[in-house]
Amino acid sequence: MPLPDPRSPAGRRVLLAAAAVLLAVLAVVWYGWSTTAGQVRPTVTGYRVESDTLVRVGYDLVRPEGTAVTCRVAGLDSRKGRVGVVEDRVPAQGPAVVHRTVEVRTSARAVTGVVESCTRVTGG
Repeated sequence: MPLPDPRSPAGRRVLLAAAAVLLAVLAVVWYGWSTTAGQVRPTVTGYRVESDTLVRVGYDLVRPEGTAVTCRVAGLDSRKGRVGVVEDRVPAQGPAVVHRTVEVRTSARAVTGVVESCTRVTGG
């Protein structure tokens, strides 16, 4: 397929449309990168219900290197109600990606474990 002739009006329109599409794609990529760079992101890698009063939750945490983070980890019952919660403090020392395993004591049997939120620790 030959390229459009930029000397004709139709060719200029095709090239202008292609340039506009390329710029739009670049803008979307830049926006996506700029809004997610430096974010704190947890990913649950597994959980294990040990008993009616304990669930272990494993998760990977991606964070900017040298950033202290506090994550809220919870055990949920069959109706998605929180039956236990613990705050896991991840120190600033260490790599940008860390694996954590947290024990959550529960008031009733949990059926799953989740990371509800992670926030940067400021001022320390």
